[in-house]
Amino acid sequence: MRSGLAFVLAAWASSCGQRGSAAPTIAPPTALPFTPAVAPSAYPAPTVYLPTVETPAAYPPLPATPTPAISSAQFNGTRALEHAAAQMQWIPRDTGSPGWTQCGDYIAQQFGQLGWEVENQRFEYQGISCRNIIAKKGSGPGIIIGAHYDARRRADRDPDPAKQADPVPAANDGASGVAVLLELARVLDPATLGHTIWLAAFDAEDNGDLDDWQWIVGSTYMASALSMAPEAVVVIDMVGDADQQLYYEQSSDQRIKEGVWAVAGQLGYTSFIPEPKYTVIDDHTPFLQQGYRAIDIIDFDYPYWHTTQDTLEKISAASLEAVGKTLEEWLLRGGPGIA
Repeated sequence: MRSGLAFVLAAWASSCGQRGSAAPTIAPPTALPFTPAVAPSAYPAPTVYLPTVETPAAYPPLPATPTPAISSAQFNGTRALEHAAAQMQWIPRDTGSPGWTQCGDYIAQQFGQLGWEVENQRFEYQGISCRNIIAKKGSGPGIIIGAHYDARRRADRDPDPAKQADPVPAANDGASGVAVLLELARVLDPATLGHTIWLAAFDAEDNGDLDDWQWIVGSTYMASALSMAPEAVVVIDMVGDADQQLYYEQSSDQRIKEGVWAVAGQLGYTSFIPEPKYTVIDDHTPFLQQGYRAIDIIDFDYPYWHTTQDTLEKISAASLEAVGKTLEEWLLRGGPGIA
């Protein structure tokens, strides 16, 4: 059985090698230069991004056409796409760069103009003053919805070696998730939701394995320094791909992801596929390690990941709207697992 599994994985890796969809082994951050408020549990062994080989359990088919939402969902994918385009003014925007500063200021300004309390959570890493940006509103049990806003400083997976030192434009891998956050900030009214909502733009997520940087630094800092115990954490990453395919991420909390995917199915979004595929170390990981229930909504079937081709025309308003409306409706129906 073990040798057979190895053969299947080797064959899969060989078949995918040309399009670059397989990711390298990624080690989680260790020995960060700050002291967590709560000592995190030991990180798991590094994870290789590979699809599940076992045949998943059967799931009921998603409806072919949308069914009416409980609310009149207001999330607008075109508005979200405008927020993604705004971030694309600043390339590069890796942590510490002038573009990163301007992009962070834009995010904080947008949150503030929409009436949210904005916290700039500062911390030092690799001699750089980093910044998580957190918008807060509401009362009751906490729910965090987060996405990273930094971009990878070098396109080390670009198929053209001459471009591998260029910055990643990061339309999908960065701008798309933040675009959803900013449009959610416009449409959500946490006073009616019975929850305290934090919309978190994480810093220093995406430069792991470059220049001795670790991955998911900003979310690791935030998870270790929380002033509340969230009922749920939802991370959205690479959600704008026009060819959207959102499978279950396997380390995510089962009950919450089933609830979110069920809402998506009831709204007719067939790009939410309720089958397990990838295991990803992402910004949800530090929250899981602190004992919180967290999920990752990520489309890892994206051929332009960490290349110079991660540009605005690769993402769509419809894909952003599918994620944003699903999360809006999930919150309106009470979150986290929806009985």
